[in-house]
Amino acid sequence: MSHKGRFFLFLTLFPFLLVLGCSKKPPPPTPEETILGPGGERLTYRVVSDAYDGSHTMLEVRSPDAGFMSVDNQIRDLLPKIYFDYDVASILPAERQKLQEAAAHLLENSSDRLLIEGHCDWRGTTEYNLALGDRRANAARDYLESLGVDGSRMEINSKGDFDAVEEGSVEQMAEDRRSDLIIVR
Repeated sequence: MSHKGRFFLFLTLFPFLLVLGCSKKPPPPTPEETILGPGGERLTYRVVSDAYDGSHTMLEVRSPDAGFMSVDNQIRDLLPKIYFDYDVASILPAERQKLQEAAAHLLENSSDRLLIEGHCDWRGTTEYNLALGDRRANAARDYLESLGVDGSRMEINSKGDFDAVEEGSVEQMAEDRRSDLIIVR
């Protein structure tokens, strides 16, 4: 193609490229728009207190058919965290023993329920990380179900990168790629 032909092609395509390149990205959803219950129904929430270290605000979440679940009936760090490789939602062989321990606890304590929170490191868009956190939590739940834990006793929640250390070190990012197993009584 001659120099004049390329210039003509550029002039005809430039307005289209300009319009495509300038399209605005929609704003991310607000937290109120993303809190959904098990069947997709909207949950209500309210601020109840600052977190244990005073740096975060804790929310109580209420489903239309359930009462408030307060922080008081959640037991964190009793069960081990499940870690994932970068951009992966499958359970690593080294993490399966942790899920087997969690399944044993749940099978021995039939009144305990489990909240599985999926987390990601800071890299990626908020939307992508929320979806990845969801896949990680689902992978942990599916593995627990395969070990005999009743799926109706488990709920998942994706935190995406909301709790991640922004611009974190390699070690911090590895800590952020996880699913937390939280006992709910």
